[in-house]
Order: sequence, then structure tokens, then C-alpha cells
Amino acid sequence: MTKTVCFDRNAWFRALAAIGLIVALACSAFAAEPIKVVTQRDVGVPMRDGVVLRANVFRPDHGGPYPVLVLQTPYGKPAGGMDRRVKAGYIVVTLDARGRYASAGKWESFLRFKTHDAEDGFDAVQWAAKLPGSSGKVGTFGASYNAFLQWRLAALRPPALKAMAAYSIPARYTDLEGPGSIRPGRRLHWWVTSMSPDMRRRAARPGVNSPAEIKKLWNAGESKKWLQFLPWLELPADACEDETEFVRAWLKNPHSDPWKLHEDVRNIEVPNLNLVGWCDHCNGNMLLDRTIRTEGATPAARTGSRTLIGPWAHSRRRKYGNIDFGAAAQVDSTALEIQWFDHWLKGKPTDVEKTSSYRIFVMGENKWRDEATWPLPRAQERTFYLDSQGAANTPAGDGVLVEQTPKRSAADHYEFDPRTPVPSLHGAPLYVIPTDQRPLADRRDILVYQSPPLSERIEITGNPRVRLYASSSAPDTDFFARLVDVAPDGVARDISLGMVRARYRNGLDKPSLIEPGEIVCYTIEMAPTSNAFLPGHRIRLDITSSDFPNYDRNHNTAAAQNADAELKTALQVIHHGAEYATQIVLPWIPNTND
Repeated sequence: MTKTVCFDRNAWFRALAAIGLIVALACSAFAAEPIKVVTQRDVGVPMRDGVVLRANVFRPDHGGPYPVLVLQTPYGKPAGGMDRRVKAGYIVVTLDARGRYASAGKWESFLRFKTHDAEDGFDAVQWAAKLPGSSGKVGTFGASYNAFLQWRLAALRPPALKAMAAYSIPARYTDLEGPGSIRPGRRLHWWVTSMSPDMRRRAARPGVNSPAEIKKLWNAGESKKWLQFLPWLELPADACEDETEFVRAWLKNPHSDPWKLHEDVRNIEVPNLNLVGWCDHCNGNMLLDRTIRTEGATPAARTGSRTLIGPWAHSRRRKYGNIDFGAAAQVDSTALEIQWFDHWLKGKPTDVEKTSSYRIFVMGENKWRDEATWPLPRAQERTFYLDSQGAANTPAGDGVLVEQTPKRSAADHYEFDPRTPVPSLHGAPLYVIPTDQRPLADRRDILVYQSPPLSERIEITGNPRVRLYASSSAPDTDFFARLVDVAPDGVARDISLGMVRARYRNGLDKPSLIEPGEIVCYTIEMAPTSNAFLPGHRIRLDITSSDFPNYDRNHNTAAAQNADAELKTALQVIHHGAEYATQIVLPWIPNTND
């Protein structure tokens, strides 16, 4: 007997719908499952010459494919701290640079004119693009030296590289040090505590080989031994270890530049995100930011790059000592990076393309503002002249800033003794930071010129410039100009600093001593800044001859001072008024109601 089975069409579709719902719920549950971070340690990364670098790889435990973010560093690759990036949907690679920590080969510092940096970076990016679970798209990130390595590799155009976030690095090594000067507070601290310990460890040489331990010794008093050492060319080998030869070569030719990163920007195809500070010793006058917008190899590099300039030093903090720029100054750089890479590596609608090319923090008012270009084309020159009755020493003196050229000639003088230089106020490890200048108020080797309390807001945004008429009893010396915002409560917050070394007044490639006693006109280009001097505040300009150990001390002699230890006192005379009208030219942004 044949059994008849009736096909229930509606029941069939209900069953299919139920199955579909179950599958959808299962997929939804899987998709909603929180990402966990899977870590692989010391993975080998082969370079084209056979050297194997070592990387830590952090990846999501499910899903994909994912773009890859690469951090290459000489400071010891991070062993963690990448969870936010991974959970945002990225594979993250942290890589020891050649010859550092777990990577093979010999480290080649940035004082060498030829290194493997660019090729190693290219190979690392292409290797990362082929990792299991990779989408094939790579971004790079990191600040300072880590940013330097990004600019190097990007110039070789690795096909997988789509964007970079290279923060806080100047285009030229001479920007990092200064116009013929050296920054011992940073440079010696960097060599002695950050770079040399690992070189000693790898070579099995005696001495402290732990950066943490040697930093403790530095802060406990070892710094005095190094910072006071003269001459620099006779620094013992344990200061710079295997790179001593190259350090000494640069010290003999401090005008030379082994970097010139801006010259390779024309080869770079990808956009860059830069977070940098007005007080950052690595902002390099924004040369790289400006160059990629004019010479980048693609429209994406030229129009897609973004720069955020805060009130920060090399670290992005809102507060430095008693100076607080407010909650607006605190940024979440990791969140900004993720948004940046979501746009360029994932094609997500993050509105990055709608943001302004530059976003700047106006100090004083402590507010952010969008700008299309840098420097600001609407800036006008506003000039203040120095004047006094000949006693401008200290803030209690009679130095003033006026907007009309003084008709009479006058002068102020001070002694510059490099054995007791004006001290930097930045604290260990002597990063440049915004500081209250009041601790220096009794120094008679600082001339102070200030305006009356302002009746209106005066904003300066750009590079202040000082035209200084000065004479010295020495054949070579230094002059520093510091712009200061003096609040009604007395806080004297520095805004911008610039200096000139007399022998390099005509250019680093044209050294020339001065004739003692001769009045010489110097141009001091000061660091870029943005500050609104508010009503009731004073504009102040300090003139002196040292800022140690932020800058090395000029010896006030004709000798090549990196090779000579003799220090002499110089009598400095600052001339102003009439034919020697010393002045500061401010990049003034008129108020919108002017």
C-alpha cells in the first residue's frame, strides 16, 4: 500500500526560516564575540641581505582578514600595550631594529650617512602584508626615532604601505641639535642611558647594560659627570660605544646633515598623520609637514596628510609643572591613530578626509582651531622694539618693548661666563617643556624687555624673528632670544626660543669669527608657536647667552670648541634704538573684529 506524503509548502518555508534564524543568530553571536589578543614572540623577519630581525606579532583571535600596523624601533620592541589596536581590528607588529635587542646584525645610528634603515623598513612592511590573516594593507606608526624610520622606508615606496602615523621628528639633524650647537641635555642622556647599554650587552663588555639601571644612576648624579665633560671629542667610548666613530665625525663637522628627510619626500606616495607640539624639540619648524603637502608623490600624500599641533613637549601632556593647558589639550593619540588607519586601510567613513589639513592649539586661550595651510597666509608682521635706560638686567630692570622705533641710541650689557651658564628649567631628562621663568628672575646675565599690560588680545601664530644688534668681547659667542607671556599673577610662561652661534651667523657652511667689540646684526629665527596674549598680560623678550644643558655652552674662544676645553668670560652688549634698532617681529593674527 502506497503511503501518500503531503508536501506542506508553508511548513517548509517556516523550517527554512527557522534554520536561517539559527544560522544568523550563530553568526551574530560569533561576530559579537569580543576579540581576544593572541601574541607571538620574537618571530623571525628575514631581510634581503639574510639578516633576521625579530618581531612580536599581536593578532585578533578570530575574524579577518585584517590590515597590519608596524612599529619599528631601536628602543626595544613593546611586549604588550597593543590591545586597543588589535581589538579595533588590526594585526600589530612591533619590530626590533637591526642590531638592537633581539634582532641580528649591527645597529647603524642616525649619524651615519648610509644605513640599512630604509631597506629594512621596506622588507618589514612587505613581510607584514603577507602574514596569515592579513588583508595585504599596511600602516606604520610611532614617534621620534620610530618616526624617522618611517620616513626612511616610505621613500622606497613599499607596495603594501598605505598610510603612516609618524609623529615628532624633524627633517634635518641640524634641526634636532641647533644652528651649529649641540643639545647635551638630550643628546648625552640619549646616548648614555638609551642606546649604549644594549650595545654593551651585545658585545659582552663590562659596565651597566640595563637602560633602567643606568637611568637611575644618571638621575642620582651621574649626569653631572657627562654634562660637564669637555671637550666632547674626547668623550670616553662608553658614552656612545660602537657608534663613537660616527659621533666624533659629526662633532668635527657639526654643520653636516646625515638626515635630509625632506629631500626624499618627493618619492613618498602615502599620507602621514603627525601629532607634534609647539614646545617639542623635534618639531623641526614643520618642514616635513609642509614638504609632503607640496612635493608628495601622489594626491593622497599631498592632500591627505594631517597635522595636529598641540601645546606639548615631546610627550603629549596637558600639564607641565605649574603650567596647565586645560582638558582640551589632552588628546587620545591611539584613538586618533585608529580613526586614521580605519580610513586609509579599511576605507571606513571616519570623516578624516573632511578634517582640516592643520589643527592647531592656540595657547593662552587654550583652544583648538582648524587651519588650511601653514604658515598662516593671513599673518601680518607686528614689530616691537627694545628700549631701556641701560639697566634691563632682570625683570625688575628698566627694559621695555615699544611699537615705535626709539629715537635715541642706548645699550645694555651683561657678562656671560660659560662656567656658570643660565640653567635650563626643564628637569631630567631635559626634554624641552613649557616652563615658568620666574626661578631665573635674579640672573643679571638675562636682559628683560616687556610691554605694558595689554589692553587687547594679541595673537601670534608662526615664527617670531629677532633682529639683534650686539657686540662681544669674544671672537665667538651665543645669543638666545626667548619670548615670554607674563600673566597678571606673575607667571612667566615661555612661548618660543631661538639662538644664534656667532661663527655660524652667515650659515652653517660659512663659519666666520667676529671681531671683538664690533657691532654685528644677527637674525634669530625662533621656534614656531601659537599664543594669544590676553588683556592684562605682558609680552616679554629675554636676551641672554646660554641655556644649559638644553644647549651646550659657547666657550667664547676662537678654537673649535668640540675639540677644546678652555672656557672664557665674555662681555656682551645689546644695542637698541636709532640706527641699531634691535627688534622682535611677531607673526600677528589680527582679531576678527579688527
